[in-house]
Amino acid sequence: MSDACGCGDDAPRGDEGEERGPQRLWEVSELRFAAASGLLLVASLVVGWTAGPAPLESVLQVAALAAGAWTFVPATLRRLVRGRIGVGTLMTIAAVGAVLLGEVGEAAVLAFLFSISEGLEEYSLARTRRGLRTLLALVPEQATVLRGGEELDVAPRELRVGNTMLVRPGERLATDGRIASGHTALDLSAITGESVPVEAGPGDEVFAGSINGSGALEVQVTSTAEGNSLARIVAIVEAEQARKGEAQRLADRVARPLVPGVMVVAALIAALGSVFGEPLVWIERALVVLVAASPCALAISVPVTVVAAVGAASRIGVLVKGGAALEGLGRIRGIALDKTGTLTRNRPAVIEVAAADGATPDEVLALAAALESRSEHPLARAILAAVETPTPAVDVEAVPGAGLTGRLDGRVLRLGRPGWIDAGELAGPVARMQGAGATAVLVEADGRLVGAVAVRDELRPEAAEVVTRLRRGGYRVAMLTGDNRATAEALAAEAGIAEVHAELRPEDKAVLVGALSGERPTAMVGDGVNDAPALATADLGIAMGAMGTDVAIETADVALMGEDLRHLPQALDHACRARAIMLQNVGLSLAIVVVLVPLALLGVLGLAAVVAVHELAEILVIANGVRAGRVRPLPPAAPAAEQVVLVPVETAARP
Repeated sequence: MSDACGCGDDAPRGDEGEERGPQRLWEVSELRFAAASGLLLVASLVVGWTAGPAPLESVLQVAALAAGAWTFVPATLRRLVRGRIGVGTLMTIAAVGAVLLGEVGEAAVLAFLFSISEGLEEYSLARTRRGLRTLLALVPEQATVLRGGEELDVAPRELRVGNTMLVRPGERLATDGRIASGHTALDLSAITGESVPVEAGPGDEVFAGSINGSGALEVQVTSTAEGNSLARIVAIVEAEQARKGEAQRLADRVARPLVPGVMVVAALIAALGSVFGEPLVWIERALVVLVAASPCALAISVPVTVVAAVGAASRIGVLVKGGAALEGLGRIRGIALDKTGTLTRNRPAVIEVAAADGATPDEVLALAAALESRSEHPLARAILAAVETPTPAVDVEAVPGAGLTGRLDGRVLRLGRPGWIDAGELAGPVARMQGAGATAVLVEADGRLVGAVAVRDELRPEAAEVVTRLRRGGYRVAMLTGDNRATAEALAAEAGIAEVHAELRPEDKAVLVGALSGERPTAMVGDGVNDAPALATADLGIAMGAMGTDVAIETADVALMGEDLRHLPQALDHACRARAIMLQNVGLSLAIVVVLVPLALLGVLGLAAVVAVHELAEILVIANGVRAGRVRPLPPAAPAAEQVVLVPVETAARP
């Protein structure tokens, strides 16, 4: 919370025992003191109306003042000792001044109303933070571990890396792991926001909080409960909530100088009024102006909105790293989409093999697999999957942006893109492959062209729908890829993207994204690893499919935890709405100050009326900010069409 608004101490209000925060209004201590103050005020009014003892009325007013002031005066004094002032300072001075002028009842009303606003602020922040913390509640209280052939129930915190968990149908996973045996469909909706269960089997990664489907699983633990994916998400978001976006910094920039400025103006009003008019009247008006210009609603308006919006995003599988990222996401007008793993499924498969004269398709695949067996590129997995028992090459080296070199059985091999290797007699088949949206790689042995392999990564079924939504929303959409232009344009046309930038190296993507950002605020959407330079260069980096990927979560400003690309326009819409709410709150807060100050200066409004209007404004901006915590889950995705893979035994037509 901003210093200008924070009337309490800097230390977190909740200790270890209050980590979950107040669940109900009555659990907020400020509201309990406010209630006591209100009851004492009502009692004093009753005594006054019934012509009761005047001393009793005064005692009740003092008690009401003390109960209300207890919520902000002690913390304000602690801040003053450290040389820091805030709205609590203004309220404290106003209350003391009212008492000195004999208006104890007015001071009590001020303390009562301000304590209500403090309590509502605490409750709203605690409530929105609970939405994020509920992610941790997805971890079950018990986990079943297999040890020595026995099944043992243990607490998740006792799990260690290497343990084997038994996860029965319908149970949640207690931590992250890798499936050792069993097949199932996992429900990840509470984590990634995806409504369609995900098929999983041996070797697949699984994450804490996932719900197992119909098959029993044995899962090898890969992370402790304290370091699993859910715990990382919560820790990162809570840490990043301190980062402030543009609107929040605007509130701070206005509020911080406004507080001491208001104190100076009030002092001048009191001094000049005492010289040229009635001292008591102008001192009282100075106190009212002091309160009228308090920027508490201004300073609390944005933090409440940020916490609510970030917490809501996490519930739909979108990790937004604080106010700065939320504000940036709401300002984006251009989207640069990486192709592989973002627009496509990132599950490429070999669809065709073309062999040059004197070679066979099997030989082409065998030589390609020999080099790719030492590679981590997505295309490598597709080629290796097409060969039953690949023989690894030796001395394999990667040529950035071009391909691979190596040796096998004394032969010098090269594998890479057309242009780096001359397509020669296979120029026609290669062009046809690329025209079909496939990536073609050429294989060369001892300087002689052996063949070409076509690998295609299918578009995500929702890609065209997402691009259409983005374009309708006024976003400029561009596709960036290292693939050749023919392949890129074929896939882009299928997705409905007109602007295509192909044959880019990682550093080229960064330069291009920088240029796009110079034209309009642009977000780069990629995998968070290979696209790291572009993600860092863009106004905002968005990592796609980042669940369980440490690098992606740490480096990106926003991470889409699941594999459903529809979360991208959903996150953009959510951020735009949250930013609009922030600006509404800032505008309302400033308008209240602009209207109240002249009315207070002219004596139209008294202290109690000004305080009442201010606290009403706080309630309004808090309620408006909490609206940013509303977000609708995505409807179920349409079933994906089966991917058609051609058996890689076709031989190129001879010229």
